[in-house]
Amino acid sequence: MGIIAHHYWGRPGGGQLVSAAAAHSLDYLGIEPVLVGSSKFSPEKYGEWFGLPLTSYKIYTPPIRLKAFGLFTRVLLWYPLKKAIKKFDPDLIWTDEVTYKPILNERRFKLIEYVHFPFELYVDSRFKNLPFYYKNDPYIFERYGRFPMNIYFEFFLYLLKKTIRENPFEVCEAVLTNSKWTAEKVELAYGMRPIVLNPPIPPNVEILKDPPGFHERQKIVVMVGRFSEEKRYHWVIRQVMPKILKEDPEVKLYIFGGAGTPTAFRYVEYLQSTARKTGLKLALNKDSIKEEEYNVLLYTDAPRSLINSTMDKAKVFFHATINEHWGVVVTEAMARGLPVTIHDSGGASSDIVENGLRGFVYNTAEEAAEKVVKLMNEERTWNMFSSRGLEKAENLTFDKFHARHKDIIEKII
Repeated sequence: MGIIAHHYWGRPGGGQLVSAAAAHSLDYLGIEPVLVGSSKFSPEKYGEWFGLPLTSYKIYTPPIRLKAFGLFTRVLLWYPLKKAIKKFDPDLIWTDEVTYKPILNERRFKLIEYVHFPFELYVDSRFKNLPFYYKNDPYIFERYGRFPMNIYFEFFLYLLKKTIRENPFEVCEAVLTNSKWTAEKVELAYGMRPIVLNPPIPPNVEILKDPPGFHERQKIVVMVGRFSEEKRYHWVIRQVMPKILKEDPEVKLYIFGGAGTPTAFRYVEYLQSTARKTGLKLALNKDSIKEEEYNVLLYTDAPRSLINSTMDKAKVFFHATINEHWGVVVTEAMARGLPVTIHDSGGASSDIVENGLRGFVYNTAEEAAEKVVKLMNEERTWNMFSSRGLEKAENLTFDKFHARHKDIIEKII
């Protein structure tokens, strides 16, 4: 039996995808998975979100469903994990969380940690000169820098220090991470390099063999990801779209995101306000609209089928997050034959787009708008990046993930 411990299973994100994929991989290896979290969740949603249903697996969570105080779900994960260990006596624990220090004195199991990003670079004062340190990160500061959220964040840091494990390489049989870029940051934090295991493209995102071509598509830019400030949708609406529309007034921006928390809903409201102030017309969750009347269309918690169909009629996928550790949504776009334009940073740039080989990269709003307009209008460039993206996607299927994961698991159990 193997426990998959993730702090918050209740939304579709990269951490949830990797945890669900790990559970299925263990199942295929004959290791019964038990899913442990800090809050109740709906396992049936994973079929819709990722094509990785979790309804047949055992689940152990507290009898509450949290939609706020998300940071505390991280520092409290050790408690249901400790109880699950006592109840199920697992042979293996697989976690992508760092707050498992309280269980280490009960080691009767093998331990694997999947590092999305080394938490120490955010909170350890040894790294206060790096841009990742929380006091230097503009998005962390914007969210938690003012009263009362600063009190909330400081209390989180206090609890974190009591529950965070020290060097994972000293307590785990294997330390994994999502990209070569993140692996470098892990080595900076801990002095050792982890095994790179790229997240898979969700199985419900088909890798198209014959995607719609340049002339079959519309002048649509697509963005996908939860509604959160670090996704920088506000920057795109305020800084990038006006420049695109100046060159090509027909372009539409579609943004799909999860909005299952109060913070996410507030951000959606902020985007609506930003669009109004910028002079852009924005529609929210419109089933039947005259697209020509709007510049920006937002969809909250849209079904996968709608996201896929929109990708299949769009000409550009745009990603604005800086220092994205991986970028599952970028690979999803590639799977649909949709050329991507991303910020030149993080694992998305180094590992997925391969520094401009498989898509456009940019650093400024001017560069971003220029690259989008180029893809909208240059068929040869569009075809080149569509083809190169599909080649990349072929190597990121769930089957490829499972094969690599299987090799790791079999070496330690």
